[in-house]
Amino acid sequence: MNPELVTLLLTAITISCLHTVTGPDHYVPFIALSKSRNWNVYKTIGWTVVCGIGHVGSSIVLGLIGIYFGWQLSKLTGIEEVRGGLAAWALFIFGCLYLLYGIIQAIRNRAHKHFDVTAGGDIYVYKHQHGTAVAPRNRVKVTPWIMFIIFVLGPCEPLIPLLMFPAATHAPMNIVLLIGVFLFFTLVVMVGMVLLGYFGFSLLQKSALEKYMHVIGGASITICGLGMLAFGW
Repeated sequence: MNPELVTLLLTAITISCLHTVTGPDHYVPFIALSKSRNWNVYKTIGWTVVCGIGHVGSSIVLGLIGIYFGWQLSKLTGIEEVRGGLAAWALFIFGCLYLLYGIIQAIRNRAHKHFDVTAGGDIYVYKHQHGTAVAPRNRVKVTPWIMFIIFVLGPCEPLIPLLMFPAATHAPMNIVLLIGVFLFFTLVVMVGMVLLGYFGFSLLQKSALEKYMHVIGGASITICGLGMLAFGW
């Protein structure tokens, strides 16, 4: 396994795990639904996996954009070494831009989706800003299928540049491997966090890092690209 692929896989694992653990919306709603509807552990795991696949599936669709641009990038030269260098530069530049976007988003503190669990066990989703006690407006009651739709419409954008590198270097099997690893670790962490809550372990309802997830994703990709360029990872 070449160093570039190892770096990409480690970055994919890091992003998928941090994205899931620091986002309570990836597991708290499933815990609440299972309690309010008296789901057994198998049904709880089942819906978690279904929604997780939908979440990563929409990320893969966006990742096809990265694959497309990767193939276009590969047409710029017929020299393999230069092709890989261009892909590394593209990864680094995209990471820097994404990091800048994350910083701007964190500073602006724009409204994002937020889940609220009532005393009766009902779950609602609505727009929310960090650090503000805003009464929810236009909130929607969450059902399992509504949850699935929410996850499909909320992809993990950092997967796009990660798929662009193996596309540019003409490595379709590496693309499949990256997708598989990203999906596997996302589902494992989601199910693990849900099971912890299902069996009564105390979980944080809010994460201080949730606001900075785009920053973390951008920083991870930037470091990945920089490592390839400067250190030959």
